[in-house]
Amino acid sequence: MSRADFFISPANAAALAMVDMWRMWPGAMMLLAGPEGAGKSHLAQIWADEAGARIAPARALAGLDLPGLAAAPALAIEDADQIAGDGAAETALFHLFNMARAAGLPVLLTARGPARDWGLTLPDLASRMQSLALTRLEAPDDALLSAVLAKLFSDRQVVVPPTLIPWVVARMERSIDAARRLVAELDRRALARGGPISRQDAAELLAMPLDVALDRPDTE
Repeated sequence: MSRADFFISPANAAALAMVDMWRMWPGAMMLLAGPEGAGKSHLAQIWADEAGARIAPARALAGLDLPGLAAAPALAIEDADQIAGDGAAETALFHLFNMARAAGLPVLLTARGPARDWGLTLPDLASRMQSLALTRLEAPDDALLSAVLAKLFSDRQVVVPPTLIPWVVARMERSIDAARRLVAELDRRALARGGPISRQDAAELLAMPLDVALDRPDTE
């Protein structure tokens, strides 16, 4: 989750540039939106390392020390859209937002989409979230997925046929998390069999939902 491991592509370059300009955010706050697996948590970690921010999941806010969070140098709140309908969590985020704004605290929030689509039930919170500046991560493109797969195989010291990664990228779920799980399962199966990873191995996994494939016992 370091900056060195963040591969830049057209899918994330604009969001990375906006995060790097965090000292110039309007009101010192920014909403980072993007689909599942696009790299929001990775980018939030890069920003947290740079800004000295604490990271907190939005769903846990109701049970956390809000004044303590607001006393941090900066704050990253992950998955803010997932609290919609949770009255305690929405209220906690509302109070934390007000504390942070009063203190001029830099805040980065992550979500799968813009605040108008979250379904928040607390009107004052909804209006505040919708006032935030917004930057977007797109779903990983071919270049990004190819780089991530190559890095994941390299980290495991696994050599694969040169045509395997382009073949997999054309067929896999557009998600960095899916890439991690796919490489881990291919490596596990190859080690269990005592042979190299092949296109057939990838085809077997991609022919079914990956969560199902991970639970299915080996049949070799």
